[in-house]
Amino acid sequence: MDEELDGVTAVLARWPEIADWQEEVYRAIHRRPELGHREVRTAAAAADALRSFGFEVHEKIGSTGVVGILANGDGPVVLMRADMDALPVAESTGLPYASTEHATDADGEDVPVMHACGHDAHVACLLGAANLLAGARDAWRGTYVALFQPAEEVADGAAVMLKGGLADVLPHVDVAFAQHVLPLPAGKVGTRPGPSLSTADSMRVTVWGRGSHGSMPQLSVDPVLLASTIVVRLQSIVSREITPGEFAVLTVGRIAGGAKSNIISDHAVLELNVRTFSMATRTAVIDAVHRIVEGECTAAGSPKPPTFELYDHYPLTNNDPDVTARVAAAFDRHFGGEAIRMERQSASEDFSETPDALGAPYTYWGVGCVDPDRYAEAAAVGRVAADIPANHSPDFAPIIEPTLQTGTAAAVVAAMAWLGPSQT
Repeated sequence: MDEELDGVTAVLARWPEIADWQEEVYRAIHRRPELGHREVRTAAAAADALRSFGFEVHEKIGSTGVVGILANGDGPVVLMRADMDALPVAESTGLPYASTEHATDADGEDVPVMHACGHDAHVACLLGAANLLAGARDAWRGTYVALFQPAEEVADGAAVMLKGGLADVLPHVDVAFAQHVLPLPAGKVGTRPGPSLSTADSMRVTVWGRGSHGSMPQLSVDPVLLASTIVVRLQSIVSREITPGEFAVLTVGRIAGGAKSNIISDHAVLELNVRTFSMATRTAVIDAVHRIVEGECTAAGSPKPPTFELYDHYPLTNNDPDVTARVAAAFDRHFGGEAIRMERQSASEDFSETPDALGAPYTYWGVGCVDPDRYAEAAAVGRVAADIPANHSPDFAPIIEPTLQTGTAAAVVAAMAWLGPSQT
């Protein structure tokens, strides 16, 4: 065990030398974010950096995916993933390196773009870990794979990389990791075995009515009224059909119908999102949505059946217990009291598709990114949810340090639990 700790110490000893470079990498990516499958600048920067560290580099896997492979003798193959894409959010952090970027989205609309979920930190941390491991090859044996994935936010980045031949460029992967910054005190790292991030499914429901003049509602079947009754009725699924204590979330995020105040449209569209931690609960919720929508349409005299479209599916992130225990033990030794047990997260990820397809066990952990004093002040008065911006907020602004140092160290410590001297 002391040998492993010495190996970690040897790898991390150079971190002060790369800290300024890493912070600038982070600021540059944050300043110029890119939407999913368009991460051209970010991918190029990652590829160039990996080459400079001595990695074998593969680019444009799927779309903008990048893989760096550093073989360093016989030993396990460890894969670490970082997602690269940003969100269509207008930044309001006021940071000197805040994004002012705009882009055209999939619908052809001009939208602001921001790294509102911390993927810029993920990229910077993985590049930092790759740099440190490449500079201390005497301290470990095996192969380190740095994977930079596009389009996590639109749920198909992992799948596109796999379809684009990811497995063809990789050796057999023994274990896979990913991490995510969370609105927790910076310096904290959190692990959790088993189900850790929920499944997610978005559903688009179209209900049909009979159009009419707004002054003659008796001649219509009003789809806006129909959609409204459906929204209310859907709220009973979690409260009345799911076993108390079993996690489920159903959110109607969009309802659209009509074009003018005095016109009753012939259809309305609802878009909703379902989150669960078990496939049985997922099936129960989705079946209930179908039943309620169809029943309300029948009750309203809808002239034709509703249509349902499932999209943006995220799988369950189900951390391997043995891998998680090994990483947690390594975190305990390195971080001490800053290593914590992560609560289950209702957010979702597509990371697990990659190790599942490669046949590799995995674990996914959280890294705090909030100023600890600010977090403590909010917690003391029960205002964490109100005062601490969470991921996807236009005010989401991780403090650079110790967030980058912690995320970089976590990536190194986890890898060294397989690659370190006492493991090979």
